Amino acid sequence: QVQLVESGGGLVQAGDSLRLSCTTSERIFNNCAMGWFRQAPGREREFVAAISWGGAGTYHADFVKDRFTISRDNAKNTVYLQMDSLQPEDTAVYYCAADRNKYYSGSYYQKFGDYWGQGTQVTVSL
Repeated sequence: QVQLVESGGGLVQAGDSLRLSCTTSERIFNNCAMGWFRQAPGREREFVAAISWGGAGTYHADFVKDRFTISRDNAKNTVYLQMDSLQPEDTAVYYCAADRNKYYSGSYYQKFGDYWGQGTQVTVSL
């Protein structure tokens, strides 16, 4: 069974930063592109960012560019989402995803993800 375990969510104030982490098995991590999605109450799950297997390619949704940064540490089997300048509209459950297309190059977004984590709550207050 594939497991992706997210951590790092919490309650912060507008303007604060958080770093989300997602860890999975070496087998999955070394063969998948990794990404982050989010889902706010009453809204559909939306793509936030993705990173190719080697880390050379990173892709961010327009609404998080210059604020959020995805990265991965292949030695730790962990993908990160650094979130700066958080705003109340960033409040959502954030999900980690692994896509079996390890050479993912940004050609699709909403269909990204073959494996999913359980999610971590991020709440941003004024």
